[in-house]
Amino acid sequence: MAIESKVALQEIVSTNPADGSVVGRFPVADPAQVHSLVERARAAQPAWNQLGVRKRIQILRHFQRFLHEQKTHVTELISREAGKPVVEALLTEILVVLDAVRFLRKHAYRALRPEVVPHGNPILKAKRGRLLREAYGVIAIISPWNYPFSIPATETLAALAAGNAVVLKPSEFTPAVAMELARLLHQAGVPENVFQVVIGEGPAGAALLEAPIDKVIFTGSVATGKRIAQAAAQRLLPVVLELGGKDPMVVLADADVDVASSAAVWGAFVNAGQTCLSVERCYVQRSLYDKFLAACVEKTRKLRVGNGTDPEVEVGPMIHQRQLEIVEAHVNEAKAAGARVLCGGERLPQLGHNFYAPTVLADVNHSMRLLQEETFGPVLPIMPFNTEAEAIRLANDSEFGLAASVWTRDRQRGEAIAKQLHAGTVMVNDVICGFGISEAPHGGVKASGLGRTHGRLGLEEMVRVKYLDSDLMPRMKKLWWYGYSDKLTHQMADFTDMLFAPGLGKRIRGALGSTGALIRKRL
Repeated sequence: MAIESKVALQEIVSTNPADGSVVGRFPVADPAQVHSLVERARAAQPAWNQLGVRKRIQILRHFQRFLHEQKTHVTELISREAGKPVVEALLTEILVVLDAVRFLRKHAYRALRPEVVPHGNPILKAKRGRLLREAYGVIAIISPWNYPFSIPATETLAALAAGNAVVLKPSEFTPAVAMELARLLHQAGVPENVFQVVIGEGPAGAALLEAPIDKVIFTGSVATGKRIAQAAAQRLLPVVLELGGKDPMVVLADADVDVASSAAVWGAFVNAGQTCLSVERCYVQRSLYDKFLAACVEKTRKLRVGNGTDPEVEVGPMIHQRQLEIVEAHVNEAKAAGARVLCGGERLPQLGHNFYAPTVLADVNHSMRLLQEETFGPVLPIMPFNTEAEAIRLANDSEFGLAASVWTRDRQRGEAIAKQLHAGTVMVNDVICGFGISEAPHGGVKASGLGRTHGRLGLEEMVRVKYLDSDLMPRMKKLWWYGYSDKLTHQMADFTDMLFAPGLGKRIRGALGSTGALIRKRL
């Protein structure tokens, strides 16, 4: 099942979204080449798996060292190809990946080793059970352009640690970063066929889904995620889907206005708002509303917009014109419906084709697409609320459920509200950085997707779980085997009473009545 239907390309030209300069040229893989890559990955995976967790982690440790040594080069490449400011590339991409290896070095062996399963039922005490965590085989990762290094790298590292081979299909907008990831992994000692990159658009992704992979991990839009899920369902192929968000920020009356407004501005505009965890809806208690609006506008107007390779720039370009047009449409429709644009709300053609001014809006409501659909751009819509119950209702009034945040000086109050929000992650007095906590799982509910990446739960997604049971009395026929009779029925009823009847007397009588089952004849 094809994800998209597009004219076949021979080459992808990667460009800097800030100035259009060429970053690199990459040949597009046709379906036959994609299948060949997967077959090579399948052939190489058993030897990689046989190395064992400790040896694989040692190789990933080399990757960590090489990435750290070459962090400036990789950071600059990310900035040029994705457009984001250099410091954001360093913090949200390089640092996150370095820490992901730290997590795996500390926890992967323990998380992946066999786990004893105790048997509580006395009739099964003569058995020993274990959970085995086994590599899937070949895992396909289809990753987006907005975090072209940290998203695929963190998923790839967990998959490799678990013994899988990986075939990565990056966004057609950021192939150079994906190839840099491959270079570093191969330099560290990951065999070339164990980690491979497929370059292409929709048809390449479709070919990857049709190839003999064992699982797919996708990050991207809801529409594409649904098509991937439908294609995977034809083969009962397991999937992990991270499909974006419309994350709410709830600011209570006792919040620190200066801190919360700074968080809202950064949370809305980091990576030019092109972050699945962006603050896309901000709800502020009415008594604080005007003061909060003024603080956000003041701080937004101070932001420096420009080419992300300039170290003084704080907000870079959008990735391409199509995304800018979505943002522009959401803002214009909101304005027509009565929203007030307090700052921004326009393109910045003097900087380049893909620049849109960081925008703060007031007087927004849930009838607007701006508060319902994922905008994925530098826009901060702010809406007042009166009561906690209203804030919770507004925050949950969305098809998405990736993340949320609550702002208050009372941590217990914040956590009580957080428990009522429908989201995979809720932060109290912070935004977005949950993605950078390697121990924390990342993923959402509702239309935000299925499954988790990162942390122990993300590592569990990279393995099949097998239950292994060994009987310690192999020469003994089991009580429940054939040789059924009315007498056995009564004995088993007594045995059930021994285990579960209320009262000690009934349990003792049950134990005495069931002993005959031990010496009965069986087939």
